[in-house]
Amino acid sequence: MKYIFSGNDKIGDIVVRLPKASEVFKTLQIDFCCGGNRPLIEAIKEQGLDENTVLSKLQGAYNEIKDLKSGEIDFAQRSFSDLIDHVVNTHHAYLNQELPKLSELTKKIYRVHGEGHNELATVYKLFHTLKMELEEHLMKEEEIVFPLIKEYEENATLETLEKALKTIKELESEHEGAGDILKELRKITNNYEVPEDGCQSYTLTFKGLELLESDIFQHIHLENNIMFPRLEALRK
Repeated sequence: MKYIFSGNDKIGDIVVRLPKASEVFKTLQIDFCCGGNRPLIEAIKEQGLDENTVLSKLQGAYNEIKDLKSGEIDFAQRSFSDLIDHVVNTHHAYLNQELPKLSELTKKIYRVHGEGHNELATVYKLFHTLKMELEEHLMKEEEIVFPLIKEYEENATLETLEKALKTIKELESEHEGAGDILKELRKITNNYEVPEDGCQSYTLTFKGLELLESDIFQHIHLENNIMFPRLEALRK
């Protein structure tokens, strides 16, 4: 069977061309944000997956979208300003709302269940490290990087572009750090599996952390695989 994608395609490029592929990759635990710049076959081998099975799932997602004539937003065609406004109004707003809630929840289940579940101490520590880093990251994006990109879009000078690209390198490094923490959280919680003695707060915490992971991965994908490469291409 001939597939629309191959193992040689970069993971991030696949999600750019087919946003629904992010759902497939999430199910298979394939990193499409921080690890988006590597060939799909590397992730397939790393996860011990069957290449044909993965490509078949991607083909199915492609066919589904094609058949439904999906109206999903094609972010690759949006202006920088539109992309930035979407990231701020959707993903930054989500983090500003959810991070304080999850801070209280992780603290609560650690106090109540920590004695019987030693891993909750690590969950608490990892989450609050992530929270602190994300809050600094959002501030840097909103106050420094995004204004530079919008300024470049209005008045395309090489000086402004170089300033933006220099700071983007820092953001990409921070994205990688956030991705590593999220992977560690998923690992230590056994894919956010709530134990039998877990209370409602336990369930809310793990569900919230899993949704946070999903939102952050989409956030990073839009920047690492769409916005930043387009800026890099302008320099060339």
